[in-house]
Amino acid sequence: MFIKRKEFIQAGSLATASLMLPKFLKAFEGQAMVPQGNKVVVILQLSGGNDGLNTVIPVRNDLYYKARPRLGIERTKALSLTDEVGLHPALTGFKDLYDDGSIGIMNNVGYPNPDRSHFRSMDIWHTASQSSEYWNTGWVGRYLDARCNGCDKPTQAIEIDDVLSLAMKGDNIKGIAVKDPRRLYGTSNEKFFRDVLKNHQDEAGEQPVDYLYKTMAETLSSADYIFKQSRMHPSSADYPKTDLGNSLKTIASLIFSDINTRVYYVSLGSFDTHINQDMQQQRLFTEMNDAVRAFVKDLKANNRFNDVLFFTFSEFGRRVSQNASGGTDHGTANNMFLISGALKQKGIINELPDLADLQEGDLQYKVDFKNVYATVLNKWLNADDSKILGRQYDYLKFI
Repeated sequence: MFIKRKEFIQAGSLATASLMLPKFLKAFEGQAMVPQGNKVVVILQLSGGNDGLNTVIPVRNDLYYKARPRLGIERTKALSLTDEVGLHPALTGFKDLYDDGSIGIMNNVGYPNPDRSHFRSMDIWHTASQSSEYWNTGWVGRYLDARCNGCDKPTQAIEIDDVLSLAMKGDNIKGIAVKDPRRLYGTSNEKFFRDVLKNHQDEAGEQPVDYLYKTMAETLSSADYIFKQSRMHPSSADYPKTDLGNSLKTIASLIFSDINTRVYYVSLGSFDTHINQDMQQQRLFTEMNDAVRAFVKDLKANNRFNDVLFFTFSEFGRRVSQNASGGTDHGTANNMFLISGALKQKGIINELPDLADLQEGDLQYKVDFKNVYATVLNKWLNADDSKILGRQYDYLKFI
């Protein structure tokens, strides 16, 4: 069969997208690998550098209001957690989680010698490298490599997006980037692609584009598998009709199925609030709050909340002082939310930022984020964290 240029481009587009799909999926069609009781991690990336001080608010700290005379959130408007601490007014669902003991708040999370570049700092968080190191594999990707070294049942990770993050890329195995399983399934099952593959398989001999066809064939199988698994136990719960709401509903449906997925990754942003921070953070937090509230309710209704660890991170926080444009500029340390029915530490896990001890106007980190990763890998995913992270980090006590 002679393939036309237009057809080759069409086939190439599907195959290029399919490079995000690992080759082992076909072997596991119909097999249950993550039954109830096995642990799953859901990671929410707050892209752009969320302002942690207006997220977890030191409502009795005069230094906070002095640094933010217009941007500081008034104590009467914050959602009170303790006499000293409040949450952003939009995070009503997170306040409920605090009240029922399902959330832990980790303060002052960062890393030594912080970088204020979005791209560089995100790379550091994705790879779990030191700030002086440049790695091309991600911590979740290396987890996949380690779990699949010599095993016949690889463990996989799914990112709900069209593009795969560096965090999900290993040396040998990569996670899967799928925004919408139904859309991928529909595209891959178009008659054109099926016909192209059938005609190619009828031809004898090696062709220059054999690799392209092989990748396409794997994509068709993978798309079928992911879509069918997502439909095995589709969530019937009501979720907000937002990007994050749709993504978390997809994740819930996959968790309730028998798909062999241990890590899910999703992003929300941008939180890069140099100007007009109040409105931007309010809008993004409303989307996050409503989607996470629905997700947790769904997990609880299906008896999976104890099996799931949900956590948030952002590549850096913001500077302590407001700027002249109603916003904040790139900073350093930040907070993380940890959500699960199986937390061993709940509420406010460690001390709030010390606003009297800043470094060039920025918060000083007290918890290296790689300690969080090590804890998740070792205690939740039962993996060799020191091998995956390249060195031994301290374990924390939240799980």
